[in-house]
Amino acid sequence: MYKLIKISLLITSLSCCGIYSFSGASIPSEAKSFSVEYFKTSTSSAPSILRRILTESLSDLIISQTNLDFVEFDGDLRFSGKISKYQITPISINSNESVGKNRLTISVFVKYENIFNDELSYEKSFSHYSDFESSDNFATVEENLIEEIKDVILDNIFNKAFVNW
Repeated sequence: MYKLIKISLLITSLSCCGIYSFSGASIPSEAKSFSVEYFKTSTSSAPSILRRILTESLSDLIISQTNLDFVEFDGDLRFSGKISKYQITPISINSNESVGKNRLTISVFVKYENIFNDELSYEKSFSHYSDFESSDNFATVEENLIEEIKDVILDNIFNKAFVNW
């Protein structure tokens, strides 16, 4: 029983300090909501669905890792951004001078606003890539590549906003 009381006191003291999550996220105690504007795109090569995937996945990640409420506009913590790069480049050449592997690179520029502490706000570009065999049909591997890249980029966006790395 004594151990249970100690654990309860620890959890209460952590939440009073603005820590809302066991994921390592540190959120100002006065923050109750967040908003994510639909990402824009400044590259014509990105599939149109990527905007929705990034926007909704970022919202889902924040909901699952924090106690913040999602609001459509003007949250206490605000995210907006644009897809600035969606590029396929050859990365290895075979002995017969044909492409052996390709790389899909996605870059996203993000603006994060913390209305309670402007020093924690940021504007930053996040980028990641995934390689695939040139013999693969890109249309068949594209969805998996996007998923893999998206997960890394969104984790980095979340960590920059809430874990202050």
